[in-house]
Amino acid sequence: MTDLTTNALFSVAGKVVLVTGGSRGIGEMIAAGFLANGAKVYISSRKAEVCDATAARLSEEFGGECVSLPADLSNLEGIDGLVAELTTREDRLDVLVNNAGVSWGAPLDEFPEIGWDKVMDTNVKGVFFLTQRLLPLLEAAATEEDPSRVVNIGSIDGIKAPTFDTVSYGPSKAAVHALTRVLAARLVRRKILVNAIAPGPFPTWMLSTGVGTGGDVEGTDWDAIGQMSPRGRVGSPEDIAGIAIFLSSRAGAYTVGEVITCDGGVIVS
Repeated sequence: MTDLTTNALFSVAGKVVLVTGGSRGIGEMIAAGFLANGAKVYISSRKAEVCDATAARLSEEFGGECVSLPADLSNLEGIDGLVAELTTREDRLDVLVNNAGVSWGAPLDEFPEIGWDKVMDTNVKGVFFLTQRLLPLLEAAATEEDPSRVVNIGSIDGIKAPTFDTVSYGPSKAAVHALTRVLAARLVRRKILVNAIAPGPFPTWMLSTGVGTGGDVEGTDWDAIGQMSPRGRVGSPEDIAGIAIFLSSRAGAYTVGEVITCDGGVIVS
């Protein structure tokens, strides 16, 4: 019998979710959304103490189980370490959110090789190899009715030329969008659905460094920055978590290989 209630369509209760880069910013917003809706969430980031603190805070705030698994996902050693630790704790993974990402700012004429390699290694190589290594856990969770999901976090900077001097960031996110389609085409018959979200301006540490407040998220005038968006505001946790939950729930079970913007109208305007 068809069930078109919101509970049936959008439930992620009981799912096991891994959100990389989950200790702050968009990753934390997505992790909170899954926790608030009954999922068990693992978060990962490079800085162990920050990751641990965020997991404890989210668990307390939303009453669910949020577990910290710190790792550096820019190299295979860190990726394999994370996969090994997760495998000792879980025999399946319902949702992988590849959100971990970095940026590097420098003028075009002075842009260094390290700024190219660090961004590409984390934003592209890390996404591919973590997904590859987690395929056994994703397949273990997948069913015909409820496939496993991979949600890659791209960026509108992978669709349009970026505003800031982050020369390697836009190309890395364009690569994430292309990789999303490649993985989607190859994994859909294995009952793993791959899609991407391309966020616009959100009140994050990364964007605060771009607009000149140097990582001071609380001290940034987000209202002023939001005025540059056609919607007149920056994104909220509800905006980004809502799309991630849609893509991970029954409602998104026939959506494959898409790159969905979440930008308040920046691209279309």
